[in-house]
Amino acid sequence: MGPTWRSARSEAGFTLVELLVASAMGVVVMGAVASLVISAVRDQPKISKQAQNITTARWVLERMTREIRDGIAIKEATPSKVSFESYVRHTACGGTAMLPSASPSIKCRVTFECSTSACSRTESAPATSVGTPRQIFSGIDSSQVFTYVPENQPTYVKVTLRLPNPRGTGALTVSNGASLRNATLGY
Repeated sequence: MGPTWRSARSEAGFTLVELLVASAMGVVVMGAVASLVISAVRDQPKISKQAQNITTARWVLERMTREIRDGIAIKEATPSKVSFESYVRHTACGGTAMLPSASPSIKCRVTFECSTSACSRTESAPATSVGTPRQIFSGIDSSQVFTYVPENQPTYVKVTLRLPNPRGTGALTVSNGASLRNATLGY
């Protein structure tokens, strides 16, 4: 009876209590991992939307500053609106048909106007500001978009687009500025 008893005691293994504790710990760890994965999957659409908004804001900002840089003279300057004369490559001011590459650009008035939610662009004849506004961006949370240097006859325009932060703390801002490099052509 002695030799059989010794061989049974020398076998290694887990007790039932050890297996239950290990299983419980495994369930807790798997639950934590599942919670993190579910949270990441839920937040992904919001993060993707915000990234898309920032990318679009950067594109719009680049377009605005490029057009301001090509401007001749600023006609109206407020925190929510900038209106300036510029040369454009359309067949008519406010039109969508492009000029042939051999034709010279035409002089028009370009106006960018922003509300507390969107920005629009209007192209009109130089002597007027009447035209069809076309929305170029939405998703901002402030109409205070433009600042000018100097304030009385500006030649430099800073554009700041503020986007709501999905976390609720402060705004995400995208900004750039441009000087009118063709300002001497209009006077």
